[in-house]
Amino acid sequence: MSIFDGLEINTSGLALERLKMDTISTNIANVNTSQTAEGGAYKSKSVLFSENVKNVSDSSSATDENGQMSYGVKVDGIQEDDSVKRVYDPTDSNADSNGYVETSNVDLSDQMVDMIQTMRTYEADESVAEDNKDILKSALDISKG
Repeated sequence: MSIFDGLEINTSGLALERLKMDTISTNIANVNTSQTAEGGAYKSKSVLFSENVKNVSDSSSATDENGQMSYGVKVDGIQEDDSVKRVYDPTDSNADSNGYVETSNVDLSDQMVDMIQTMRTYEADESVAEDNKDILKSALDISKG
C-alpha cells in the first residue's frame, strides 16, 4: 500500500463525478431533441460504474477475504435508456400514421436531482482530497523535525 493510494481513490471518484456531470448536461441539453443525426429521438444516458479492486499480496487489514483491496471506482460504460416516450401531435412531420411522435425520454426533474447529487458528491470527494493532502503535508513536516 502506497501513501498516495488515498489520493488515487479520490481522483477516481472526482473523474467519475465529472463524467456523470457531463452526461447529465448532455441529457438536459437534449431534453427536447426529437430527431438526432442517428435517427429517432434522443435517449437518456447514464454512467455505469463499479468498485475498482486489485489483488494484493500482503494480508493487511485493508484487504477483504479474497486478498483484494479497493482502489476507488472505475467506469464500466455509458448506458442508453431504450424506453420510448410518445406524444400525440399529428401536425409534426415526424409523426407516424397514428399521429404519434417519438420524443426524448429525458425527465428534466430526475436529471436535476441527479445533477445536485453529483455536485454534492464531487464536493465531498474534493474535501476529502484536500484533507488527504493536508495529512501528507503534516507527515512531511514531522519527518523534517
